[in-house]
Order: sequence, then structure tokens, then C-alpha cells
Amino acid sequence: QVQLVESGGGSVQAGGSLRLSCVGSNYAQCMGWFRQAPGKEREGVASDYVGAFTEYADSVKGRFNISRDNANTVTLQMNSLKPEDTGMYYCAAAVICSWPSLSPSVHNFWGQGAQVTVSS
Repeated sequence: QVQLVESGGGSVQAGGSLRLSCVGSNYAQCMGWFRQAPGKEREGVASDYVGAFTEYADSVKGRFNISRDNANTVTLQMNSLKPEDTGMYYCAAAVICSWPSLSPSVHNFWGQGAQVTVSS
């Protein structure tokens, strides 16, 4: 079992920055961030595999950065935010995985979510 607790997020104007952090109760090889906007499916944003490999959605490449601060903590730095980045952001973890993944089905454990709102 891995319990995930997110912090950060909030509201910002377009072009601004926000930071999300997630602390897990146990180690997981994959830790990542997903988001869901109203009326849309949950989508992968960024994933970290054992602190050595990462993967990003095309829509956030060059703007977002995921980092594994320690074995159980992952942070998402979001820069140059756009209104389309608005949504509920969820931290997710997979105890065992083979590579960073943006697929929700790979991840067994989920946090409660943190709201990110970007206004134009």
C-alpha cells in the first residue's frame, strides 16, 4: 500500500508558475502526475521512474518539470501556465513498473487531488 498526499496548486494567471508536491508513505518505482478537466478524461502529465527517467505529455514539454526529491517524494514544477492547464491534478504511484508511464492503468495508488486554475 502507498498513501499519497499532495500539496501545492492554487490559482494563477496565464504565464505564471505553480508547484505541486506529493509524498508517498512507501517507495514506488513510478510516481507521476495526472490531470482531469471538467468533462474530460484523466490524462497523464509527467512521470518519473526511479528518479532516473522521465516522460512528459507533449502539451507540457518544456514548461513542466518533474523531479524525485527523495525516494518517496515527487514534485511537479509548472511554468508558463496556460488556461488549458486548468484541472484537478492527481499524484499517482506504481510500486513496480518498468519505465515512466503516462497511462493511468499502470498506477495502483492515487492521491486525493489538488486543484490548479489558470486564468487568462
